[in-house]
Amino acid sequence: MRSLLIALLLFTAVPTLAVEPDEILADPALEARAREIGKELRCLVCQNQSIDDSDADLARDLRVLIRERLKAGDSDEAVMAFVVDRYGDYVLLKPPLKPATYPLWLGPLAIFGIALLVAFLYLHQRRRTALEPTPLSPDEERRIRELMDRHR
Repeated sequence: MRSLLIALLLFTAVPTLAVEPDEILADPALEARAREIGKELRCLVCQNQSIDDSDADLARDLRVLIRERLKAGDSDEAVMAFVVDRYGDYVLLKPPLKPATYPLWLGPLAIFGIALLVAFLYLHQRRRTALEPTPLSPDEERRIRELMDRHR
């Protein structure tokens, strides 16, 4: 029975948002728009969280800014453009593909490609040196001859 209760609690758990009660707009439609915008913006402090998920002060400031712009009558696109103009494309969790953001999109692929190349070169060099016999020194050759002569 106890494990069933724990399982039910786990299935009903919802992710918590960092949006504080004093930030929530009275108009549910505006609040829903603010939440949608907040899901698309990266917390510049946490970097891998949206501003709605972050407890950082900067994320809170951005949430408040978004709500102020929406209350002023800005469209969702205008709010996003305002934030991007202020903080750059890096503030977007999914930045657009353009020359300025090529490093964001292609950087991981380049790093992976370099890692593959280094691994290939390392393994190739290791295999090549393993296959090439090392020449015997004169002392080793003499010792082998002595051993062979003894066993004749």
